[in-house]
Amino acid sequence: MVGVALKKFPKTVEPAIWWPQQKQLSRRGVPDQGIEGRLANRSNSWSAKLEEEMTEIVGVLKSKDVPEYLRLTEVALKINRILAISGPLLTGLAALGSAFLGSSIYGVWSGMVGVIGGALASVVNTIEHGGQVGMVVEMYRSNAGFFRLIQETIEANLREKEVGRRENGQVLEMKVALQLGRSLSELKHLSVFSYGSKLF
Repeated sequence: MVGVALKKFPKTVEPAIWWPQQKQLSRRGVPDQGIEGRLANRSNSWSAKLEEEMTEIVGVLKSKDVPEYLRLTEVALKINRILAISGPLLTGLAALGSAFLGSSIYGVWSGMVGVIGGALASVVNTIEHGGQVGMVVEMYRSNAGFFRLIQETIEANLREKEVGRRENGQVLEMKVALQLGRSLSELKHLSVFSYGSKLF
């Protein structure tokens, strides 16, 4: 099967999502006993405090990290659009200027337009292709997707009513801390930081 090509200039900017949809693991028909009832035996390293911390992490990722990387994606996408339009436009202007080079009416000016247009076109193309602006767009989208994956993983665990069926709380906490580049103590006080991640 041939892969689907990425749109160069999408109308809406969304995080890159490459993982299957998270499924809720809880059994139907099991009555909700509330947080204290579910965590009464503290099984699977979960506690009410850990649930609050994980909920706080989800809030930080939703309100700060994902929107910031989507904003950066939109900025890079606008720059990419401008470069993609102005490169061929300047090249056409240079070609037009050089076409009138031998003319007695436009002689000097057409030469200047040709040289300046060609120079600007090469600068724009170098920035666009050498700077890999399209790759920067995809990098920011992937970063937003990475944070969305962390968020969905935490939410899937929190939605699971039966604590024993969740991922081990300490392992999840350590995994989230590593993914965000934070220590466990920093992770517990994540709301005081500007963003959830220190890595990107």
